[in-house]
Amino acid sequence: MDLLLHILFLGGVIFFLAESLPGLRVEGYGTAIIVAVVYSLINVTLGTVLKFLSIPFVIITVGFFLIVINSFLLYLTDKVLEDFEIEDMGTTFIAAIIITLSDTLLSWIF
Repeated sequence: MDLLLHILFLGGVIFFLAESLPGLRVEGYGTAIIVAVVYSLINVTLGTVLKFLSIPFVIITVGFFLIVINSFLLYLTDKVLEDFEIEDMGTTFIAAIIITLSDTLLSWIF
């Protein structure tokens, strides 16, 4: 149940970002939910491996490199889904920061 609520709220964050950021587009709330699921799956699989392999960079940059990894994961999500589009890397970076912070906060709650 907690996972379902986590995904629903993360989808809401993604939908809100799409409405707020000019370079981010989703077809609707249903698509935002799909984006949340795909992003979460990519984050759990590939993200875990990338974060483990980049531990020295994360330590040297005091965690900043994690945002780079999350931006890359969001970029991959954009490439996987047709109804989700990010125009440029600046928008990807901003969206990744907000999604990462929201996802972390939701993990603490649920």
